[in-house]
Amino acid sequence: ALQLAGCDFDFIGFDACLMASLETALVAEKYADYLIASEAVEPGTGWYYTSWLTELAADTGMSTVEIGKNIIDSYVAKVEQEGLSTPATLSLIDLSELAGSLPEAFSRFSAGTSDLIAGNSYNHVADARSRSRDFSTQQKINQIDLIHFAENLATNEAGELAGILRSSIKYNRNSRNITHANGISIYFPYSSLAHVSTALNTYEKIGMDASYSDCIRNFASMSAGGAVAAGGSSGPLGSLTGNSSGSLFGSLFGVDMAAGSSGGSSSSLVSELIGAFLGSSKRQIVTRDPDSSWIKEELLEDKLEYFSEYSGALYNLQLSTNKAGQRVLALSEEQWELVRMLELNVFLDDGEGYIDLGLDNVFDWDAAGNLIMEYDESWLSLNGQIVSYYFISQEQLDDEVIITGYVPASLNGQRVNIILRFDDAHPYGYVAGAQVNYEDLSPTVMKGLIEIAEGDRIDFLCDFYSYDGEYSDSYYLGDRMIATGEWVIGNAPLDNSQFLMTYRITDIYGAYYWTPAVN
Repeated sequence: ALQLAGCDFDFIGFDACLMASLETALVAEKYADYLIASEAVEPGTGWYYTSWLTELAADTGMSTVEIGKNIIDSYVAKVEQEGLSTPATLSLIDLSELAGSLPEAFSRFSAGTSDLIAGNSYNHVADARSRSRDFSTQQKINQIDLIHFAENLATNEAGELAGILRSSIKYNRNSRNITHANGISIYFPYSSLAHVSTALNTYEKIGMDASYSDCIRNFASMSAGGAVAAGGSSGPLGSLTGNSSGSLFGSLFGVDMAAGSSGGSSSSLVSELIGAFLGSSKRQIVTRDPDSSWIKEELLEDKLEYFSEYSGALYNLQLSTNKAGQRVLALSEEQWELVRMLELNVFLDDGEGYIDLGLDNVFDWDAAGNLIMEYDESWLSLNGQIVSYYFISQEQLDDEVIITGYVPASLNGQRVNIILRFDDAHPYGYVAGAQVNYEDLSPTVMKGLIEIAEGDRIDFLCDFYSYDGEYSDSYYLGDRMIATGEWVIGNAPLDNSQFLMTYRITDIYGAYYWTPAVN
C-alpha cells in the first residue's frame, strides 16, 4: 500500500498496538521521514485526534516534529485523564537519521551479541533479555524495548547502539504506569520459540541485517538445546503423581535421565540427549515452532561441554526439613544462579482430579536461604469466589512495585483474560479490564483492554488434570457472575479442601521444573 501511494510521506503514524519496532521502521523508512507509533498495546480509545488536528488547522505550517509531539502529548494526556489502566507510550522516530547511522552499529551489536551466545556467555545474554521491558509478556510475542536490552547487555557495541537509537528518537512519552519504554522495540525470542521461523522469514523479506537473524538463531538454538539437556518438563505431571524421576524430553527422545548423577548429567548423557533431539522429528515438542529448521545443529554439538556444566542441576528436586520443622527446598548457590523465576502452583482436589488454580509470585525464605514449602491454604478470589490466577509481570516504577496478572474467563461467551493490577494506590488490586485470549490466533491481532460493563456475564475458567497428572481440558470454575461494576479482590480460604502445592521453577533456558508437591 505504501509503495502504491506513489509519494513520500512526512510521517507514517500507526494508531495501533506494538508498531514502534525496528522492523516497522525498516519498512517505513523507504516511504516516510518519520514514524509515530507505540511499542505497547494501545487502549481502545486510540489517539486523541481532536486536539492535535485542531492545532494543525490553526497552524498549517507546523513542522512534522511539532505535529508528532502534539499527537504524542495529547494521546498520553487523554489516556491519563480518562483514568485508563492500559499503559500509554508513543514515540517519534527520525527514519532518515536512523537509516543513516544505524546499519553498521546494529551489525556490530548483532555480531557481538551472537559471539557472546556462541561463546560461554549465553547466561549473560539470557539475563539481560529476561530483565528487559517486554511488551507482550502474556502473549509471549517476545517484543522488547531495544534500548533497555542494549543497556542491560552493557557491551561496548550495545552502548553504541543505544546512543544512536536515542538520538534518532526525537520524542518519546509514557504514562506514569510504564517504565523502560524508550521508543523502539525488536523481536528477541525468550519466553517462547514458537515464532522464530516466522520472524526469520519476515527478516529475509524486509532486508533485516543478516547478522541479527544469525544472532536470534544462535540464542533460540541454545535455548532449545539447553532445555533438552537440562531435563525440564512442560507440565506438572511428575509433581502431581509423586514421580519426579522422569524427564519429558528424555522420554520423548528415548533417553534415560536417571543415568545422570544427582548433581548433574554426565557429558555422555548430554551428548545422547542433544543427539537424540537433533535427530528427532519431534523438535516441535521443544520449540513449539512447526518449522524448526533454524536450529543450528553445529552450535549445539559444539556446546556439549557447556550444557554439561548446567544440565540436570534442577532435575529430580528433593525437599528437606529445616530446624524450625518447615519443609524447604535447599539448593546450592550454583543451582539458584540457574533459576529465573519461582511461581507458586496450587492444585485443588475435587474428587475426580485436580483443578489448577494457577501461578502466583508468592514465596518466602528461611534464615538459611532455602525456599519455604509451606502454604496458608488460601487463594486469590474475585468478589469472594476463588478463581484461577496467573502472574504476568512485576516491575519497579521508581519506589513503587506494580504487579500484573490475569484470570481466565468467558466474557459474554468470548474467551478472555481478566487483567488484575496491584500497585501502591491499589495494594489489594483492581480489575483493569479484559483482553481477548489470543492463544490460538496470530500475534498480529493484539488489541487493548475491553471494559467489563455492568450486566456482563462472566464464567471463570480453570485447567483440569486427572489423578494420573494428565491435562484434561479447561472447565468452568464456580458460579456464573454478573458484573456490577464493583470488584473486591481478596484471598479466600480453601475451606479444608484437599490440595497439592508445588513451585514451578523456570531456568535460564526457559525450561520448567516442578518441586515435589506437598499437601
